[in-house]
Amino acid sequence: MSGSSSVAAMKKVVQQLQLEAGLNCVKVSQTAADLKQFCLQNAQHDPLLTGASSSTNPFRPQKV
Repeated sequence: MSGSSSVAAMKKVVQQLQLEAGLNCVKVSQTAADLKQFCLQNAQHDPLLTGASSSTNPFRPQKV
């Protein structure tokens, strides 16, 4: 019984490794630069940076 479960576990490991081998690798420095550029481009729409108006803030306390 443990032999077949071991084979199944190894097949799962092989499948995961094949999946990871097919991924497109990008340098961390390039990814960080892309992320920084994205953040700078979208900063004006970020409510954590600009603040949310009280009328559109979904997290404001509800009035009873």
